[in-house]
Amino acid sequence: MGTSTGATEDQIQLMVQTMEAWFHADREELQSFYGNGFRVGALSARADVEMIPKADLYSGLRAATRDCQKGEYSKGAHSFQILARINPAKVRTASPVWCDRLLCALDRLCQ
Repeated sequence: MGTSTGATEDQIQLMVQTMEAWFHADREELQSFYGNGFRVGALSARADVEMIPKADLYSGLRAATRDCQKGEYSKGAHSFQILARINPAKVRTASPVWCDRLLCALDRLCQ
């Protein structure tokens, strides 16, 4: 691999403060994943998911999933399964800065 004098815009990516922000963009998939007992109303109502405080993301997910068969939200047990299921188009719309930038860079790299 050759040396480089600097990083390109596509090589520098920042993520939202926590991936759970992106889960809020696809509430339907959260409902599908958790099934009966899921309380969507317990999640933050903010449309700008990148700006939901980290504490609110976690407390909302715990409250929304408290009575679900799969149990309360767990970062280790559930997070990557949910991340694999959520709709990237919905996340891109709800996360117009960082998710859109990342997906545009990946699109360019894959062409």
